[in-house]
Amino acid sequence: MRDLKNKLTSSKNSKNIQNRRGKSFGYQVLGFGAGGGLSGYSVDFLVIAGGGGTSRDNGGGGGAGGYRASFNSEASGGGGSSETALQLNSAITYTITVGGGGATGGSAYGANGANSSISGTGITTITSTGGGGGGSRTESQKDGRDGGSGGGCSYNSGGDAGAGTSNQGFAGGGSGDDDSPAGGGGGAGQAGKNAGASQTGGDAGNGGNGVASTISGSSVTRAGGGGGGGLSGNAGLAGSGGGGNGGNSDDGVNATANTGGGAGGGGNNSTTGSTGGSGVVILSMPLVNFSGNTTGSPTESDDGTTKRLIFNGDGSYTG
Repeated sequence: MRDLKNKLTSSKNSKNIQNRRGKSFGYQVLGFGAGGGLSGYSVDFLVIAGGGGTSRDNGGGGGAGGYRASFNSEASGGGGSSETALQLNSAITYTITVGGGGATGGSAYGANGANSSISGTGITTITSTGGGGGGSRTESQKDGRDGGSGGGCSYNSGGDAGAGTSNQGFAGGGSGDDDSPAGGGGGAGQAGKNAGASQTGGDAGNGGNGVASTISGSSVTRAGGGGGGGLSGNAGLAGSGGGGNGGNSDDGVNATANTGGGAGGGGNNSTTGSTGGSGVVILSMPLVNFSGNTTGSPTESDDGTTKRLIFNGDGSYTG
């Protein structure tokens, strides 16, 4: 009897041990799912920084704000490939920063645009670099400034166009011979154009074109470069995507807000340059996963499947 009792007890204990192990394993799986992001979802993005400003009196065109994208395999700026979407679960808040456009520099070169970004705990921060300001007629500041896309070189030869940032935008355009007009600002999709070779009949450079995206539900082109300021020939035209036209004997044109476009350079004897366009951040996610937790009053839309948030200013989204 003693042996039988021991046998039964051993069998019972073995069963209990197996059950405890099984439950323990089950809890580990559930815990991993809750804290490890297995229940998370993908959030696509478009992040465009503010465009560069320009100077008066033959200013180079402003460079477009840096352009980074992950949606639907669409290209990023500067000929870069589409990036990887962000992964979000309920523990993450995305902080959205939208960069302003660069101010006019007056007789100095235009100011660079401000950066735009998405940041949050547990994610790699996505930062787009502000567009480069256009060069000025002042000898020491005739070079276009580096940025997301580069600013155009101002009137006169010997200056350099601003460089763009890899996978965000292209370089600005240069100037030609002595007394030639200004180069255009670089765009997200194309470099700014060089100015004509001489003052007599020489045209200022056009801004580089931007890049189109359908992340907002329809195709919209953004982040075009600004046109260079003219002398005797034609002023430079803006690239597609919100840039401003250059002036001829008048001021350049401000870039369009929330496109990241570069400003148009002031023309010969103009009194002021112009300002770059502010940036924008757009998020796209499955509608079923949208939490409704936002700040900053983004513009919201959906098509019954996909939710879209357009941030024209700073804000946040929490999963």
